[in-house]
Amino acid sequence: MAEPLRDSQPSKMQVPGKGGEMRKDQEPNLADVAALAGVSPTTVSRVLNNRGYLSQQTKDKVADAIKELNYRPNEVARALLGSKTNIVGIIVPTVAHPFFGELAAALEHHLAEHGYRALLCNSMGRSDRERGYLRQLEGRRVDGLITGAHNALIPEYETTRLPIVMVDRNLAGHIPNVRADNREGGRLATELLIARGCSRPLLVTSSLGPSNLREAGYREAVATAGLKPLAVSVKFGTPEPEYSTLLHAGLDDLLGRFDGVFATDDLTACTVANWARSRGLRVPEDLKIIGFDGTSAVRTAAAWLSTVVQPIDAMAQKAVELLVAQIEAEGGTRDDGEPSVFELPVSVIESASTSLASSVATPEVPPSIWSV
Repeated sequence: MAEPLRDSQPSKMQVPGKGGEMRKDQEPNLADVAALAGVSPTTVSRVLNNRGYLSQQTKDKVADAIKELNYRPNEVARALLGSKTNIVGIIVPTVAHPFFGELAAALEHHLAEHGYRALLCNSMGRSDRERGYLRQLEGRRVDGLITGAHNALIPEYETTRLPIVMVDRNLAGHIPNVRADNREGGRLATELLIARGCSRPLLVTSSLGPSNLREAGYREAVATAGLKPLAVSVKFGTPEPEYSTLLHAGLDDLLGRFDGVFATDDLTACTVANWARSRGLRVPEDLKIIGFDGTSAVRTAAAWLSTVVQPIDAMAQKAVELLVAQIEAEGGTRDDGEPSVFELPVSVIESASTSLASSVATPEVPPSIWSV
């Protein structure tokens, strides 16, 4: 299970002091283990780090002392001595969002497969919080960092020597970036709307510009079909209920000018469906909708929604493999060589929201505390 980043409060107990007397309410240290086992602190350190020849009897004595004292090696201290902590930091906007929650769980799973634990940090879309987490993670000497947060202009990423991998984020050109093929996903989603009879497909997204590859795919498909692009955007990280209010207002301004919607994430697609219902529009007869992400949670709760599916588990696996390769390279610092982008293929699941059949039930989905 991922550990939240917080100050630990170790349990206190009686431990042996000088002359064998017991020291009360203090965290046991390496010297306490040595005293109880009847060996030197150096021998305890060698047992912990599996260095040099040691008899099984000595190992057993140290192990028994560790168990009796409930001793936990100080990972920061071990890092200062040059040892790995086997901890990796993960920064995401929030695990309350289905995509980032599923991504964080997959990252934690694949890190565990390589013998690493995760420290999970939720930036909540705040650059100051992300910068603070980065400093704390460096202070705790984590072995590396995987970031999927979406804050721009974080200069600390340019100077840190931590091994870093990005997931679906353009952070810096020299940091590996693992992402789904967003341009292709945008193109496929828009082509599906057009194939189902939409002549005025609308893009609903969080930002407009060249960095939005899903928008690029949408514009490519619209241009190929000889149609005109039309878009509504609400800034990434806008909290509810403000997000829904702004999106509803943007859709109202364009009411009657679109007959299909490509939303660049599934929660936004659900918000569009809620808006359509409130305006008396039927899905899919009056309005066809397709989303993006395809998390298992949304596919279960909103099975009626057509969506572009990101290969979240494969993305997490690749990100972990790249990070572990950096960590295990000599020196354990990041590679500032050639920039690398790893794009994984997407797939489309078509459901009732883009079908040619009669109106489907689209139960109202409560707004998330976080929308993208």
